[in-house]
This record gives sequence, structure tokens and C-alpha cells, in this order.
Amino acid sequence: MSSAETAVAARRAPDRAALTRRVRAVGVYAAVAALLLFNAVFTDNFLELANLRTQLVQVAPVVIVALGLALVIGSEGIDLSVGSVMALAAAVLPLYLGFGLWPAVAMALLAGTAAGVLNGTLVAVVGLQPIVATLALLVAGRGLALVIADGQLKQIRNPDLLALGTDELLGLPVVAWVAVVLAVLIGFTVHRTTYGRQLVAIGGNRAAAQLAGLPVRRVLVVTYVLSGIFAALAGVLATARLTASDPSAIGNLIELSAITAVVVGGTPLSGGRIRVLGTVAGALLMQLLRATLIKHDLPDSTAQMVQAVIILIAVYVAQQRRTR
Repeated sequence: MSSAETAVAARRAPDRAALTRRVRAVGVYAAVAALLLFNAVFTDNFLELANLRTQLVQVAPVVIVALGLALVIGSEGIDLSVGSVMALAAAVLPLYLGFGLWPAVAMALLAGTAAGVLNGTLVAVVGLQPIVATLALLVAGRGLALVIADGQLKQIRNPDLLALGTDELLGLPVVAWVAVVLAVLIGFTVHRTTYGRQLVAIGGNRAAAQLAGLPVRRVLVVTYVLSGIFAALAGVLATARLTASDPSAIGNLIELSAITAVVVGGTPLSGGRIRVLGTVAGALLMQLLRATLIKHDLPDSTAQMVQAVIILIAVYVAQQRRTR
């Protein structure tokens, strides 16, 4: 290769790298747009308001759980217990509905808070690996939920709670508004607060953050508490939507969808970066993909296998991004 050709190749390399970064940055949004277009053309009745409302109601709990997980993953951690925390909140909720909706919701969120404190303490204070600490609660949490509920499904008849799953505000389901509000709050927290900056710094390099005097343990505990609260809130909303408290089913495998949403949305498992809008788009992508496969007569198990493949691809792309 001549010197002139070498110079041209050297100039083109940064351009290709910049183009690759732009494609990766907008990839999840492009995928959501492509799925929407595909369904608008090839899926019967997809654009009907009833179907669109159903998609929003189904994706809202995943978005809420994924937002909490995005914070945890941004700290270079993981929370596998979110599904069990949803089940635990669903089991606690009916016990206090006799006192009114909000006391019952408060007790459910308190259960999520306790789970978050336990996870955060095991990770930040005891020093357990996040995957080990939260895996323990994944097993124990659902078992405790089943004990609380006596292993039985309980019908919900409280009209105020049921309204959370059925009512609309300004044309959108209430559960969708909850997800939107939380996404805005988390986006503000990550980018505009001291806690958010500390969290990203800890995820990027925990040792350096400790040497800089950042309150690493406190930030990590708060992060796992937020994940627990968000999972408990998702459990409350799922119970309202299903009109029943079913700890054996509520939150089952939601950690797969939530982790996929976070990683596909651009938050690396290695920590140090949190993409809130990307997380929401990732959750929408997973919901649309699942709905597309089901509406075209493919089983739900196929959607789960596709999700697993997408996780592998997203993690591989993230690793390639770090090595370049």
C-alpha cells in the first residue's frame, strides 16, 4: 500500500468509528421504529387503540423494574431478585387492603425497601458478589411470598386498587403514566443530582471512588433499595392489572426482560454508564418483539429464546465497544 493510500485509510478509520458509534447509539430506537412499521403493515388490527393500550399496560411493569435495574447495573452490580420482590409485594398487599389502598401500597413498598436493604447490605457491607446476594433472595423471596399467601391465589376486589390497572388519564393508562413519571425522575436523578454522579463514578471505578472519598457503601445500599422499591411498585401494578395476588406467577422471569431492556438500551454490564431513555426503548423493543411473535402464531417460549439471543448480542456489542 502506498503512502497516499495509507493516509486515506487513516482518515477514513475515524469516520467509520464515528459512524459505528452513532449506529450503536440509535440502534435500539431504530429497532423499535422498524418493529412498529412491520406491525403496522403486516399485523392485523395492531394500530387499534385497544391493542396499543394493551401493549402499554403490559410493558409498564417491565419499564419500572428495568429503571431500578439500570441504576444497579450502572453501579457494576446486578439484581436477580426483582421478580421475587414483585411476588413478595403482591403477597403483602391483600393483607392490608382492609385499612385502605394507600396503607396497603405503603406496606408493599416497605417490603420492597426491606429487600433492597438486605441486598445492599450484603453487597456493600458484607462484600458478597451481587449475583450471589440477589440470587439468594430470588429463591427465598418467592418462597416467603408463597408462605405469606398460604400458597393460594387471592382475588382482589378493592375498587381503588383495581382502578390502578384499568383507569386512564389523558388517554393513557395510569400504569403507563407511572412508568413515564419514574423514567423522568430517574433521568433527572442520574444526570442532575450528586447521587447520580456518584453512582456513575462508583460503577466506573469503585476503588478510585473510595480513594476520592465518595460514600460508596451508602450509595450502593440506596441503589439496591431503589431497585427493591421499583420492583415492589411493579408488583402492586401487576396485581391491580391481573385483579388477583398470585405470588407463584407475578414477576416470574421478569428479570430476564428487565436486564435485556437495560443492556439493549445501552447500559453496559461493566457499569459506569446509565442510559435511561435507552432502557425504556429496550423494554418497548422486548414487548413489541414478543407481541409480534405471538400475533404471528409463534409460541411465547420462542420469544424467550429470542430474548436470550438478544442479550448475548447486546453484551457482545458492549464488550466490543469497551475494547475499541
